[in-house]
Amino acid sequence: MSENRYQSSDMYTITITDGIPQNSSEERYLQLMEKFQQLYGQHASYICRAPGRVNLIGEHIDYCGYSVFPMAIDQDIVALFSINHKDHEINLQNSDKSYSESKFNTEQFDIRKQFPLWDDYFKCGVQGIRDKYPNTKLKGMNILIDGTIPRSAGLSSSSALVVCASLTTAIANNITIEKNDLAELCAECEKYIGTQGGGMDQASSCLARTGSAMMISFNPLKVVHVLLPVGCAFVVTHSLTEINKAATDHFNTRVVECRIGTQILAQSKGLDWRKIRKPFELQEALKLSLSDMEKFAVQTFHLEPYTVDEICALLGVTVHDLIETSLGPNTKHVQQFELHKRLRHVFSEANRVLLFKQVCDSTVHDEQSLHTLGELMNQSHYSCSKLYECSSSELDELTAICRESGALGSRLTGAGWGGCAVSLVRQDKLDIFIKTVKEKFYDSNTQRANKGQQSIFATLPGCGVYVVKL
Repeated sequence: MSENRYQSSDMYTITITDGIPQNSSEERYLQLMEKFQQLYGQHASYICRAPGRVNLIGEHIDYCGYSVFPMAIDQDIVALFSINHKDHEINLQNSDKSYSESKFNTEQFDIRKQFPLWDDYFKCGVQGIRDKYPNTKLKGMNILIDGTIPRSAGLSSSSALVVCASLTTAIANNITIEKNDLAELCAECEKYIGTQGGGMDQASSCLARTGSAMMISFNPLKVVHVLLPVGCAFVVTHSLTEINKAATDHFNTRVVECRIGTQILAQSKGLDWRKIRKPFELQEALKLSLSDMEKFAVQTFHLEPYTVDEICALLGVTVHDLIETSLGPNTKHVQQFELHKRLRHVFSEANRVLLFKQVCDSTVHDEQSLHTLGELMNQSHYSCSKLYECSSSELDELTAICRESGALGSRLTGAGWGGCAVSLVRQDKLDIFIKTVKEKFYDSNTQRANKGQQSIFATLPGCGVYVVKL
């Protein structure tokens, strides 16, 4: 097995391996190669891989400009492809037959924003390459997609598919792109599907390194690899409830609530609020600490939701102006906005990320260190549940059971409203923890029992995107 790279720097370039690496994916890749041959009557030329991620702490703050703390997981999306020599025609199939086959032309295609289908996420990735390289006439491809990330679980399956699509399109068209550029491109092009994320998912998938979690900062994109304390393990548990964030208003409404809250705070300080859209930008302008920003928000906003008319009066604009400057087409119909709770969550959660990294960076890792990390995760879940209101009854039940079963900390991970929780567990207690949670959450409920086996797993920090040349 040999390697070559687009550029010389390991940190930023995409590894292209000649031949299938001997790892746990080897048998899976061989089976997929055979499947590809059966579908298309030709050999696949490459395998492109993009992993999912679990966010350890820092929820719903990446689009506010603040740092987050994820790590890549072993579960991933892979694309096998070959050039089909048809004019710009993409034939797209999924190994999971519950997803229908798709065909489209790279020169002209539509992306559904309302109720998007799986191929729309792939199209987002293709569109991102089209945007960045408009003079490149994209080749036709035969593609087979396979995924091991549970869907709508908060583990970034959709973003991993977008990343995999962009990576596949770049490789097929001999486009040289570095990992950080790929991450930023994918964060931008996912907006075609209607979600206004902040870039954490794409950066995690592209820039992860085996053995390290990541503290990811934005504007500009910056990744610091962080070693986790010895003796700790992270366990992902699925609540067995799902939500497609692109198909609901919840996610985009939270983005807008943070934006409007920030603009009202900026207006109260005499700043040009139209130019400030993220809480981080306001903090930079005011030069205040996160604790002071939280106090400022708490003192400014009343606890009750704000009406559109009340917001317009505070900003001195018409409803039409508010839609143009702050709401946008996805949320122009929303009539009430929570501002006190949302901004309080953002500033306190951003501070918890800094404290979490501080503990990990400490030269002293003892029992108290693990307890501190766990308590920060518990505080995060409380804030997500009560202030950001992005939890669910199942997630609240699951995280409580995880703590009762020995987790030092447990919190929802991902967008929420369903999906997964992540728990910090001592490594020497891992087996008994998993056994107990299975009994209390999964086996005790007949509807959950048959899904329990694949719905709980321990995970270590995995690697980011790579390409296998076949």
